[in-house]
Amino acid sequence: MSSGPPAGIDHLVFAAPTLEAGIATIEARLGARPIAGGRHPAFGTHNALVALGPEIYLEVIAADPELSPPPRGVGFGAAAVGRPRLVTWALRVDDIDASARAAGLGDVGSGERERQDGSLLRWRLSDPYAERCDGVIPFLIDWAGSPHPAATAPPGGRLIGLRLRHPRPDAVRGRLTPLGLDVAVTEAAEPGLFAVIDSPAGRVELS
Repeated sequence: MSSGPPAGIDHLVFAAPTLEAGIATIEARLGARPIAGGRHPAFGTHNALVALGPEIYLEVIAADPELSPPPRGVGFGAAAVGRPRLVTWALRVDDIDASARAAGLGDVGSGERERQDGSLLRWRLSDPYAERCDGVIPFLIDWAGSPHPAATAPPGGRLIGLRLRHPRPDAVRGRLTPLGLDVAVTEAAEPGLFAVIDSPAGRVELS
């Protein structure tokens, strides 16, 4: 297995009971404060970002109390998170439709986020509500020409590794194979993600 971050990793999703709690947790752990990104009306969330490389970032996400919950529920289970934690990750691919079909990640749709200045950032993504082994399997994203969010996020260090755990590691590996991913997956009672980051506060393992 590769010891570095998976090729094509786009971002990590760190959910919290409130956006303020998530920002405070990341600032305390990494020594860098995420900046507000905007709202996702289709998913009932809002976010804040910190860069972990030129085209990798950490997204702090929470249910937005000013948005109505969408019909399928608040995205990424953010409304039910009991403590700030990594809940999933995103993989950037060239042919998102073919990759989503191969990995059983549901239909590909469109997403958008309203920035603080009122402008919209748009992208394509695989169904974030699709079953993905409790978030251990990534969802897919294609920025389709939009500027990558890491370019304007404050630097929070460098992602140097990612490992996964799940009660059914073979099932996870079988879902990762069609995506060409080489990621360590260990057996554990509970699913989880662990990111190793060289940050302004030193080397940190975030989970």
